[in-house]
Amino acid sequence: MALRRLDNRAARALFMDRHALLERPSGNAKGAGLLELIQRLGFVQLDSINTVARAHDMILFSRRPSYRARNLSRLYEQDRALFEHWTHDAAVIPMAFYPHWHLRFQRDAALLKSRWRNWRRDGFEQQFESVLTHIRDHGPVSSSDVGKDEKKGSGGWWDWHPSKTALEFLWRSGALAVVGRQGFQKRYDLTERVIETHLCPGNLPCDAEQTIDWLCNAALDRLGFATSGELAAFWDTVSASEAREWVKQALIKGHAEEIEVTCADGRARKVITRPEWPDPTNLPPAPGRMRVLSPFDPMLRDRNRAERLFDFHYRIEVFVPAPKRNYGYYVFPLLEGDRMVGRIDMKAHRDQDVLRVTALWPERGVRWTDARTRRLESELDRVRRFTGLTRIEFVGEWLKDPV
Repeated sequence: MALRRLDNRAARALFMDRHALLERPSGNAKGAGLLELIQRLGFVQLDSINTVARAHDMILFSRRPSYRARNLSRLYEQDRALFEHWTHDAAVIPMAFYPHWHLRFQRDAALLKSRWRNWRRDGFEQQFESVLTHIRDHGPVSSSDVGKDEKKGSGGWWDWHPSKTALEFLWRSGALAVVGRQGFQKRYDLTERVIETHLCPGNLPCDAEQTIDWLCNAALDRLGFATSGELAAFWDTVSASEAREWVKQALIKGHAEEIEVTCADGRARKVITRPEWPDPTNLPPAPGRMRVLSPFDPMLRDRNRAERLFDFHYRIEVFVPAPKRNYGYYVFPLLEGDRMVGRIDMKAHRDQDVLRVTALWPERGVRWTDARTRRLESELDRVRRFTGLTRIEFVGEWLKDPV
């Protein structure tokens, strides 16, 4: 029997709906309302680059324009409704999901002990007890508070001293929890002081099979449709073979069905989805307004998936030497309706109180009309207010030809 097929437009609609981008950007952006949004997304990636605003703040602002950075800080650092750990990268995650990270703690412990021993971080395991004792006696610490008499290696910013490595290991393996950031530097405390006792590792059994089932279900719910590889990559805890077995069992039990989605280039791709979900063609159309997205937005995190669905090839060029960049150091994608229409190079110059736009590249096939410019100006004005700046400045011949 032929598989049900979603055309490209319907596939994009379902994917955007799952990522809270199909509805009009509005709604409660603090407290329980903000937590509900983060639960819907699954997690929000943290990133230190602050050319306009940090990635996590831009992600939330693009969906809830009344959002302000202090709202996330309160939810995380005061209310303890979120915890920080790793998915594919550092992220804040709803505290309700914490029990499902025990498996990650175990796997990170085994992986990092082996990996870090080979990265010239000799001696970090011998620092575990001294680091834990220091925190127990003195309270939360940052990496600058430990190992002051230890020599840092010469391998670059990642070549930490042993106590810094011990801090990171103890966090990644669950003995410590991050309680917040100061100047984006993590502050660590004992897990039992931060996480409710009944949720802590050791007090709650870690059932690998149940955790894998939860992670795969939760990933599928947030992706709308996926291959087994995409399910494994979403939280980056489940292995590829575990995800394949989960998909096999989900199909047998009727918890998923295999369908085809049409990619932007017309090719069909086999995926699984939920059989009970409504027809995506009945979803409302995406808002026509233009939105600036973070380069780390959940919708674009999987670069290959974004290219297949939206014909949008995006690579961040932070680590690319300036003469070799196609675009710029930190270029923001532009979403209009259900289509990626361009990318913009801009920066908040806070010392001059201005949001400065230096370049905009429409995507190939997108005609940059006066109406689009007006929609862009409206969005940039929202971004300006969000960043607390007074004015916007367009520099020179800012509208470029597609690359």
